Amino acid sequence: VQLQACGGGLVQAGGSLRLSCHASGMLFRDNTMDWYRQAPGKQRELVATITSSRNTNYTGSVQGRFTISRDNVRRTVSLQMNSLKLEDTATYYCRTVSRLRDFWGQGTLVTVSS
Repeated sequence: VQLQACGGGLVQAGGSLRLSCHASGMLFRDNTMDWYRQAPGKQRELVATITSSRNTNYTGSVQGRFTISRDNVRRTVSLQMNSLKLEDTATYYCRTVSRLRDFWGQGTLVTVSS
């Protein structure tokens, strides 16, 4: 299984970014996909989840601002991030579990400036 994330960058507070994560080596449509983030000096936290049936869940701090989605044809999970705040600055990782094993993307850095 390989997860390839992209889309990070530098954005001003209040702006938007869209992250994408392409998956290969697994039956993508059957897998729950997660986005995590890790800010400097902090623990990695779960940001958003989308199940195979497209049920979604978000951590409270991003509720209403971030939207997770999936494209099973393109084998991609995306995270649309709007109204970005300084505290959203972090490295963002996509993650899935396949055959009882954890797989992580390489991370993409999001920096929100004032």
